[in-house]
Parts: sequence; structure tokens; C-alpha cells
Amino acid sequence: MGGAPWRTAARATLHCLTGCAIGEVLGMAIGTAAGLNNGATVVLSVALAFVFGYALTMRGVLRAGLSRRQALKVALAADTLSVAVMEIIDNTVMVGIPGAMNVGLVDALFWSSLAASLVLAFLIATPVNRWMIGRGKGHAVVHAYH
Repeated sequence: MGGAPWRTAARATLHCLTGCAIGEVLGMAIGTAAGLNNGATVVLSVALAFVFGYALTMRGVLRAGLSRRQALKVALAADTLSVAVMEIIDNTVMVGIPGAMNVGLVDALFWSSLAASLVLAFLIATPVNRWMIGRGKGHAVVHAYH
């Protein structure tokens, strides 16, 4: 498979995963604590993952002097596919593990399932990011502003 070095892809994925994980964990915790059904919890988690993922990328490129509009365009280009892949994996794992979303925040099953979903999301999103960076897409767009 051609593309960027694996180390570059892994670092880009970790950056993206940071925002994704903040939103995912927050969404799952809020949805579980509030007793929302699985569908509502997943929607909340996905929305927050994108918000935090884009916000972290925008924070960095705004420091490089871009306008908010330009920073948003960079964040959309850099993170959309990566966060989407991670969210598909995260939520498929959480919904697929029996009881993981229904046991409550004090249960190890909830937290171990969430941790496993994020690790799996990283492993699957890294080759996607490698492919995109190797073609000048995704996080390659952000690197121009560092």
C-alpha cells in the first residue's frame, strides 16, 4: 500500500482520535447517565465527536493565522473521513457488545467496551489516514499550517 509513513499516519490518527474520544466518551457518558436510548446516545456521541475533533484542529490552524472560515474548511478537509471511520467503529462496537450501553457508568463493562472501541477505531482509521495523507488529503492539509 502506497502512502505516507506509518508514523505520520499514526500521529495524525492520534490527533484525530483525541477529539473523537473526548466527544465519544462525553456523549456515551451523558446518554448513559441520562437514560437515553441507544440511538439517541449514539447520535449525541457522534455529534460531539465531530464538534471536538473539528475544534481541536481549528485551534491549531487558527494559531497559524487563518480566519475562522478558513480554519473550518481545513478542519473539515482534515478530519471528516477520519472521524467518520472512527465513529462507525466506536459505535458499532458499543452497540454490538451486549449490555455495554445499558449497564451504567460505574460498570467496568461500559468503560472496557468504550476503551476497546477506541483502540479498534484507531487501528482501522490509521491506514485510512495513511492513504489520505499520501495523496495530499486529510491531515496533510493541516501540516501546511504547522
